[in-house]
Amino acid sequence: MNLPLYTTDILRLAASLGAQPTLDRIDGSGDERAPTCGSRVRTQVQVGKDGRIKALTQDVQACAFGQASAALVAKHAPGRDAAEIDAGLRAVQSWLAGASDDPGPWPGYDALAPARDRRARHPAILLPFRSLLAALKAAG
Repeated sequence: MNLPLYTTDILRLAASLGAQPTLDRIDGSGDERAPTCGSRVRTQVQVGKDGRIKALTQDVQACAFGQASAALVAKHAPGRDAAEIDAGLRAVQSWLAGASDDPGPWPGYDALAPARDRRARHPAILLPFRSLLAALKAAG
């Protein structure tokens, strides 16, 4: 089935990214770029003593798919740890590649289904996860 590239759901998610909060403390930063499309996501994170994300902020320069993905990551990352973020990345990556019919434990990614058969969009979609993982690694 050939779905339209940008659905109303994708555009709504992209638009929901909106203004980013200011963190009162930055524990780690990650800056990742997708070389195939030039999309870039910079993430700053605040982590609790238990290693779970307390808050994050993103600077996103990406297509609507990258913006929509960043909005989903920002919405659902607080309270999770690096292992959960990595599992989310792997599940979405597997789903995009067609190896799975389900985007995994990360809510909302089914809205990005039109990108599954458009491989050039995959790096932008995965970028928010990678940037967040880099920020968590920097946070120690």
